[in-house]
Amino acid sequence: MNASPQPALEPTPRVTFQGELGAFSEEAVAHHFSRRAHPLPCRGFREAVQRVETGEADFGMIPVENSLAGSVAPAYDALMAAEVEVVSELIRPIRHVLMGTSRATLDGLRQVRSHPVALAQCTAFLGERTNLQAVAVYDTAGAAREVAGKGDPTVGAIAPGGAAERYGLKILATDLQDRMDNQTRFYLIRSTRPGGTPPHPQPKAPAPDSTAFKTVIIVELSDEAGSLFSALEPFAREGLSLAKIESRPASLPWSYRFILEVRESESAPAMRQALTELKRKASEFRVLGSFPTQASPTIRSEE
Repeated sequence: MNASPQPALEPTPRVTFQGELGAFSEEAVAHHFSRRAHPLPCRGFREAVQRVETGEADFGMIPVENSLAGSVAPAYDALMAAEVEVVSELIRPIRHVLMGTSRATLDGLRQVRSHPVALAQCTAFLGERTNLQAVAVYDTAGAAREVAGKGDPTVGAIAPGGAAERYGLKILATDLQDRMDNQTRFYLIRSTRPGGTPPHPQPKAPAPDSTAFKTVIIVELSDEAGSLFSALEPFAREGLSLAKIESRPASLPWSYRFILEVRESESAPAMRQALTELKRKASEFRVLGSFPTQASPTIRSEE
């Protein structure tokens, strides 16, 4: 008797993120892929993006903006320098936890380590604790691992709660963020190099409305009076909403690239018209991605 054929298993996607295991970005990977992904920790944003670009990884989960600290500039710089595209966005609530060694106490801490963006989200707590010296390090979970390895009860870390369990630390305080509705927005990226597009289907990101899309554009303009106004005017004329504009240094000193987020699909007629006009006016032009938007998560006070 022949055995019935077994269904083929889908390959597990490899997903890069900046930081150590236990970081907020790894939590975002697990959430988006329903824990069916192989997370690849990277020291910096450029490494995380380049490993996607070269095909070493299938996707990358890159934080680009926090509702309290604002844009993550190094992440945008890494994205603009690589042959990648944004395929979806993810918005996650961020809850910061203070942790230390088993002998640590809140009053006994003298130094707290974390990523600079995380520290910027906890200004009220740090301002009230004048005994604490805030030290910026490359990652939240990395800070937790350093504290565990150092074993100094006067040194703590601000990191996700899961990092305390992972690295055997004691939780000293919770919800350090300045507001309970603190959130971070991530881009899920993949390679656009020939042959670099991964075979793995990425999960469809949740959206408040199936017609709600966002298009991200990178543009560099000539240094002339009115050039930015001229570039943006077609979007206003076509009735398109500009969700975000970010400027970053370009290749020459005191020249700039702009990252535009527009609330519409790249394929919409109004968007196609505006992009055609923008492309004619730009010295550099690139659509970084067009994808369904996600609603901000509901924050419950009892969580």
